[in-house]
Amino acid sequence: MAWIKTIPPSEASDELKQAMAAQRRLYPPEYGAATPPNLKPGESIVASHTLIPQALHHAFAAVGALMSPDLPLSRRQHEMIATVVSATNSCHY
Repeated sequence: MAWIKTIPPSEASDELKQAMAAQRRLYPPEYGAATPPNLKPGESIVASHTLIPQALHHAFAAVGALMSPDLPLSRRQHEMIATVVSATNSCHY
C-alpha cells in the first residue's frame, strides 16, 4: 500500500473539521462505528483526502447522496453493489 500523508483530527484546520463532519452526516449511522482494529490512525480512504478538504467534501458527499435512503435502492442493494465492485477491483474492503 502506498504511504499517503494525512492530517490527524488533532491538527485539522476548521475547514477540514467541517468537511469531515459534513461527510459523516451523509453516511448511514452504522458507518459511524469504530474502524476495524487492524487499521492504524490515518489509514482510511477518508483520511487519505485530508490534505484537500474540498476534495474530501465533494468526493464523499457524492457517495453519501448516492446512498440516500430516499432513493429506490435498498441498503442491501447498495452493499451488494459495493461488494461486487470491491471484488472486481481486488479491493480488501
